[in-house]
Amino acid sequence: MKLCLSDLNLIRESGCAAVPEYSLENMKKNTESNPVWIHFGGGNIFRGFIAGIQDALLNQGFEKSGIIVGEGYDSEVISRIYQPFDKLALRILMYADGSVDRRVIGGIGAAISCVAGDLDGQGKLLIDAVKKDSLQLISFTITEKGYTADEHGIVNTACLLLMARYKSGGAPIAMVSMDNCSRNGELLRNKAASCCKRMIAEGKVDAGFYDYVFLSGKVSFPWTMIDKITPRPSPIIQRDLEDLGFEDMGILETAKHTYIAPFVNTESAEYLIVEDNFPNGRPAMERAGVTFTDRETVGKAERMKVMTCLNPLHTAMAIAGCLLGYKKISDEMEDSQIVGLIKGVAREGMKVVTDPGIISPEDFLNEVITERLPNPNIPDTPQRIVTDTSQKIPVRYGMTLQAYESKWPGSVSKLKFIPFVFALWLRYLYGKDDQGADLPLSSDPRLEELTGLVHGEVGQLEQILEDRTIFGLDLKDVGLSNLVLSFYKDMCSGPGSVRRALKRITC
Repeated sequence: MKLCLSDLNLIRESGCAAVPEYSLENMKKNTESNPVWIHFGGGNIFRGFIAGIQDALLNQGFEKSGIIVGEGYDSEVISRIYQPFDKLALRILMYADGSVDRRVIGGIGAAISCVAGDLDGQGKLLIDAVKKDSLQLISFTITEKGYTADEHGIVNTACLLLMARYKSGGAPIAMVSMDNCSRNGELLRNKAASCCKRMIAEGKVDAGFYDYVFLSGKVSFPWTMIDKITPRPSPIIQRDLEDLGFEDMGILETAKHTYIAPFVNTESAEYLIVEDNFPNGRPAMERAGVTFTDRETVGKAERMKVMTCLNPLHTAMAIAGCLLGYKKISDEMEDSQIVGLIKGVAREGMKVVTDPGIISPEDFLNEVITERLPNPNIPDTPQRIVTDTSQKIPVRYGMTLQAYESKWPGSVSKLKFIPFVFALWLRYLYGKDDQGADLPLSSDPRLEELTGLVHGEVGQLEQILEDRTIFGLDLKDVGLSNLVLSFYKDMCSGPGSVRRALKRITC
């Protein structure tokens, strides 16, 4: 059997996956006549999480239209994954006990390539949809880099749609970033402001366009917190599906190095917390597990996750795992010393944790350590997570250091586990694993600069530790640099020195 419309009954009868209970034909007609939702970014997190929200609402009868997805980065995602499989996705939820839940996701009404802002051809469907008053939101999963792109980026494309909506009457709409980055709604708003000002300056639209987007109250930029580990497609899952009788389940790597497949393997845990600010109404996403609240609470939930309960632990494990030769995060959770390290990082973070009130930080952290990270069915790698670490440290650790200094001036110097992670990172940047073999380093926008400093004199190492753009504070000023350098020196004393240092700090 194949993942396609004509084989849905066969899939249902086989019992190996749940399939949509609504009429996909009617859903696509309603999407064209009364579109509700456009989404930019057709990758794995969208197919494994966001599209599933609309699919659930369609199954329950709360929605009639599907999501129109626009892929503005990698056109092969549309031509090689969406189109050949009738815009269906096979979502595999993977539980820690080894069980899985397979579901065909059908909540995608249209899939369009709009790379480099191409709104002709297929892209005209986006223009037609945005002119309709029924459209309630445009959402994004484009990664943090997507908000720094040039005038050909996805946010610029979205602003072209806003311009078309303005010129056709200016109906209200919400612009919703669902990316895993701090203050994502503000990030999107700021980028959109730059795009809109340029369009006005270029004479593409009158000055009233800026008022419509930013002053009228008709266009909102809600903040969100999203959390769901969705790694690259797993060859193990591919083989399992083929054993069940599915054909054409191959994993693709595009020319732009996007890894994607007809299926999405992802953990069962998922969180989407959204500021409830939708001036044209919204789908009843709370019926599919989404939490709606105010902006302050969203910000607290995001800080809880990013500063304390998940992201700092992930980064610590990724760095240590690369140095010690691990290939899976779940395997690291069988290493008592690595577990001791992340528990130590968590203890230090929990002293200044932001409690959002709607989620218990203690319960969230316990789920992360006892269920999510040890899940052997999630084939996530330290090599993937360690990517762009220089950009992650300011939020994942820097904000915690700042919170300590604000609450208890001088207290940062008493920390132990967080500075140990900084030393591990310096040791990683040296480019040798714990046995002295060459260590391939994952991409980072400051990689060349930082590795040059690490291989320089001790004073150049200190230059890194004094960089406020990395750590949020000057580590020398707050009394941490000497401890970091001491840890680092211990880790450079020959083969096995990283392991010995890790053992000493966790014993």
